[in-house]
Amino acid sequence: MNNDEKYMRHSLDLAVKGLGNVAPNPMVGCVIVCDETIIGEGYHKQYGQAHAEVNAINSVENKELLKTATLYVNLEPCSHFGKTPPCCDLIIKYKIPVVVIGNIDTNPLVAGKGIKKLKDAGIDVKSGILEVECKKLNKRFFTFHEKKRPYIILKWAQSADSFIDTKRDEEHKGIPIQISNSDSKKLLHLWRSQEQAIMVGTNTALLDNPKLTARGVEGKNPLRITIDKWLRIPKHFNLFDKTAPTLIFTAMDAESQTNLEYVKIDFEQAVIPQILQELYNRNIQSLIVEGGERILNNFIDLNLWDSARVFIAEKKLLKGVNAPVLNGLPVVKENISGDKLLFYLNDKL
Repeated sequence: MNNDEKYMRHSLDLAVKGLGNVAPNPMVGCVIVCDETIIGEGYHKQYGQAHAEVNAINSVENKELLKTATLYVNLEPCSHFGKTPPCCDLIIKYKIPVVVIGNIDTNPLVAGKGIKKLKDAGIDVKSGILEVECKKLNKRFFTFHEKKRPYIILKWAQSADSFIDTKRDEEHKGIPIQISNSDSKKLLHLWRSQEQAIMVGTNTALLDNPKLTARGVEGKNPLRITIDKWLRIPKHFNLFDKTAPTLIFTAMDAESQTNLEYVKIDFEQAVIPQILQELYNRNIQSLIVEGGERILNNFIDLNLWDSARVFIAEKKLLKGVNAPVLNGLPVVKENISGDKLLFYLNDKL
């Protein structure tokens, strides 16, 4: 491993600390090196607050060293005014002579303009260092800007004999069955805190009365989303408790309230693309789809998913609702206190 890769990996280690807090901004880490010694580092901690480059430069005690230093950052520095001033201007101000970048920013507001601005100021810019690893870290950000939709994560838990639920309906709801174990459930709540939105279908909302919040872990709740064409979900259900922002996609006219918003769509047209377009318009860059069977299979059939996380429990149900089926093999397998956890990536994209 050469020095460029070494320090870029360190910037990635810093960047990931912003997961769940910086969206819709990307996760960015920055390392400043002088004479093979790190003299400053920082990462983007919170959306609307200082970017990684600013935090790294501010951490350098002797600013004179910046004139002979190299700045490493996993994403092209911004060149425009947003929530904060352009990072390029600060780099130029302190006359940092060399900047090493992982990825070019595909956000149209940046998209090479940062690199051009640095080069025009006489700064030596090198890009493409650990490009694949850097892009993987910010897969949500790049998917959003390149595909004009959120990064979509499918999630479900299934029994050892491939059922996700017992047979239930609105008349005979029964008690929602807990397939995965408590440690798997805690991990799910952590995932919820890391993504911007979470979605279930109408039947799941009616039968399970889910909260869709991140409980028992630190972090914020995601935007809760469901479909309720005819507004059948009872108003005393958890989705209407206003503890987290909630979107209801419907065919009916309904008055929105604080933390409860109704979005009218055309159910004569394909529903999921309309939902994804609305989320794109709202700058939502990641979405967990938790179920149930119908909506998960709709996303799979439309090939509108990027990754999937599937828990397989030790228990058997013998009969019930069939689990969705994904083609291909999992890319990662883990054991969560007896539950198997399989990670899939969509290789058809």
